[in-house]
Amino acid sequence: MSNNAKSRSINCVHCGGTSAEPGFMEDRGEGSSGYVRWIAGPLERGIFGGAKRVGRQRRVIEAWRCTGCGNLHLFAAEPV
Repeated sequence: MSNNAKSRSINCVHCGGTSAEPGFMEDRGEGSSGYVRWIAGPLERGIFGGAKRVGRQRRVIEAWRCTGCGNLHLFAAEPV
């Protein structure tokens, strides 16, 4: 998680709460790196059905959970 993640101010759009805890989104798929990434552009599928990713910007996803209602807030942070 980036340095910004430790100090990010969150206002929950669901309940209006102001307290959130950082976390991450896990990817447990075969051959995965263990975390989910944001990829720029609309989803395009290749010949075998997988997402086309070559040449696209990728970013780490910062995840925050509102401690009041559990709503998740996701931010596309630093480049991977």
